Amino acid sequence: MGDDSVVARLGSLKALLGIVAGAGASYGIYKLVFGRTGDEVNRKKSAKRVTIQPGSLMSKVSGFKVVSKSDNLDPCADSESSDIHSKSAASLEPRHLSMLLSLLQSSPNPDERRKVLVTLGNAAAFTVNQDLLREFGGLHIIAGFLSDPSPEVRVQTLNALNNLSMNIRNQEQLKVYVPSVMQLIEMSPMNSDLQLAALRLLTNLSVTDNHQHLMKNSITLLLSLLVVSNEVLQIQVLKVLVNLSSNPDLMDDIVQAQAPASLILLFDGCTSTSVLLRLLCFVGNLRAWRPSAQVAEALRRRQDSLYCVLLDSSSQLHRKLPLLLSHPEEEVKSQVARLLT
Repeated sequence: MGDDSVVARLGSLKALLGIVAGAGASYGIYKLVFGRTGDEVNRKKSAKRVTIQPGSLMSKVSGFKVVSKSDNLDPCADSESSDIHSKSAASLEPRHLSMLLSLLQSSPNPDERRKVLVTLGNAAAFTVNQDLLREFGGLHIIAGFLSDPSPEVRVQTLNALNNLSMNIRNQEQLKVYVPSVMQLIEMSPMNSDLQLAALRLLTNLSVTDNHQHLMKNSITLLLSLLVVSNEVLQIQVLKVLVNLSSNPDLMDDIVQAQAPASLILLFDGCTSTSVLLRLLCFVGNLRAWRPSAQVAEALRRRQDSLYCVLLDSSSQLHRKLPLLLSHPEEEVKSQVARLLT
């Protein structure tokens, strides 16, 4: 009897993984651009040991040289609880969410953990499930997999947290993971799905000014990422920067941040319109800040500060902006005209 009940329970849990196939997560399932890890490493050990991935932002900026067994469930149990297969993410019951959280914590199989996180992420697109998962302690359980050895699991963890962060009350619990998310961005391969998923989570957490201060020490990281990433990541980085620069209380930290000189090269007709528009919006927010003469003089002595690169009278931006008045997109020309007046 004991063995039969265990098999039945595992069958029910396994069936849950297919509940929302076709429903789709808010941001989809991303295919990672870097390979799977080898044998599974204990999560507690991996949380203490950070590896700089080849091609990551850290390796590009710092110049550092960068040097499973699957547990199969009884296939006969798949036919049990067949009614669960027909449920949508919106119709998941509280007990289903609780069962999924239990399976997530107990499964030694990284692919099974990934599937559970996909299902939880899809379920978290609904407000009622966002609240239930918070009440079940699910936010901290899910966030615990930010340090999972499997890159695919980490991506799906971020996707699930992204949906959960749509809930303001959930953000209060998720804010403590901002440093971990920043570290993932810094250490992950450039232009990877992991970086993209992390930036999307930060975008949600920076929509209001409640938690923006937690990101003020990462301005240089975001600016560095902006100049070396592809268009998709550039747009996501700029969404975060525009959010942060809309907060006057953060402006001192932003303008003092170290900025790559090559940032100025993005203000060009060859830059994607989507990127350029957000860049111009970012500059508009920066220009709304008015430093005292004493502060401005102190900033001028830091030639690598964002203030010198974009705002100071010696900045090349003053020469680049008028050239954009001939841009084919009317919205770009309109934003440039506002900056020049």
